[in-house]
Amino acid sequence: MVAIAQSLALPEVLQTIVTGIAGCQNVVLTRIWLFGPGDLCATCRFADDCHERERCLHLVASAGNSLVPGVEPGNLHGAFRRFPIGHRKIGRIAATGEPMFAPDLLGDEAWLVEPVWATQEGVKAFAAQPLVFRGEVLGVLALFDRKRLGVEDIRWLRVFADHAAVSIANARAFEEIDRLRARLQAENGYLQEEIVRTRGGAQLIGDSPAMHKVTQQVQIVANTNATVLITGESGTGKEVVARAIHEQSGRRDRPMIRVNCGAVTESLFESEFFGHVRGAFTGAMKDRLGRFELADGGTLFLDEIGEVPLSMQAKLLRVLQEQEFERVGDTRTRKVDVRVIAATNRDLRAEVDAGRFRQDLFYRLSVFPIELPALRERRGDIAALANHFLGLSGARRGAREVRLSQVALHQLERHDWPGNVRELQNAIERALILAPSGPLRFEGLAAGSAGAAPPRAAVALPAAAVVQTRQQLREQERANLLAALATSGGKVFGPGGAAELLGMKPTTLASRLKALGIVRPRLGS
Repeated sequence: MVAIAQSLALPEVLQTIVTGIAGCQNVVLTRIWLFGPGDLCATCRFADDCHERERCLHLVASAGNSLVPGVEPGNLHGAFRRFPIGHRKIGRIAATGEPMFAPDLLGDEAWLVEPVWATQEGVKAFAAQPLVFRGEVLGVLALFDRKRLGVEDIRWLRVFADHAAVSIANARAFEEIDRLRARLQAENGYLQEEIVRTRGGAQLIGDSPAMHKVTQQVQIVANTNATVLITGESGTGKEVVARAIHEQSGRRDRPMIRVNCGAVTESLFESEFFGHVRGAFTGAMKDRLGRFELADGGTLFLDEIGEVPLSMQAKLLRVLQEQEFERVGDTRTRKVDVRVIAATNRDLRAEVDAGRFRQDLFYRLSVFPIELPALRERRGDIAALANHFLGLSGARRGAREVRLSQVALHQLERHDWPGNVRELQNAIERALILAPSGPLRFEGLAAGSAGAAPPRAAVALPAAAVVQTRQQLREQERANLLAALATSGGKVFGPGGAAELLGMKPTTLASRLKALGIVRPRLGS
């Protein structure tokens, strides 16, 4: 009993209980069954006697001293690994909470499922006790013995079962504490990243009719639990809209967890979404919470949903419909309460037609679709957006406020912005780096369809060529690389890094930095 009390992990507690009882050589077999979900109904020996098929008794620990060659007392996967509640002696003990004793067996009792085994092992007695903690039956502890059991043996087993029930309840409590602690740590780490990444909040900026429509849609759907599918070109602000929906919903006090589906390798999708248990695969050194579990009670934002492979889409559909899943390598079904918002710049209908995206998943995701307009379709919002980004950048730098001139604003409004709002934000950042005190200049922005058409002659006649020396080209490249590093805060690789801004491979950029003698600046320098 002391050994049981010192154990904290549930599997260790269970094994300590049965191993302790099996220390008596007269014990043929001792086992523990605990309540669990109905999960093996297709192969369960007693499936026909289980009508609900939602909950049953799971064999979780076994030990003994067998005389029959080839019998493994510790096997948890035999014919008696599951028992329906109320069925046969083990199920009836769990259902009624009443113990059962057969202190003097003859071997021909009708309730013995395997009388031949009982005869071979020399079984003379059977005893079983419900494991009860604070009035709740947790499971059943049972044993078969080679000697007849007396009153003192029965009393001792009752005391042992009571202590075992307390230890099982404590172990489960410690498991829950560890689970909550791990979840809290994961949430804290995630939220720290989100604070840095989402400075500026979820403001829907713009007064154009297109943005008025988006704002109204957000207000309509926010306080429901409907799944939302946000579509639009890359850089139109799909994550900002998702965050606005979350912050206006009743889930605002729980986190919005983000998954960039395009950045997850196919082999890790299931672990990323649902988590895994230790030992589930090579490298799984400890239990890990998945994004659905982290988002329990909150919102899960699935960015680039079109990148989810077909092999994963069926499992994603199940958790959307049933709100339940299993971690990789685990048999326990976990329930969650998650509101899903998905986003894509792909045409998912075309993906469905091409057989690359499940039709049922598409319909499940697009309960409430929101389509974001491209920035060129709402040029009237460019001034408000540009001033918003100027304010954010100034607040981060602690610099004085810089205003846009009418010439600069007109230049911004004439550009077509193929990269949409993200491109506009980067252009503002770049202009502030080149002229931190103003006036801001936006070199190289081509006029779009909104601008006046250039004279025909200007189109027909090429401009006079300007020849630059090799050294001038080298200095121009050097200045451009330094500007990219400054914009990315010294980050070379990964999302938002200089390589991404320049459209270069990271290895190519590293080679050019070395060739030009550029030392990557430290953050904040």
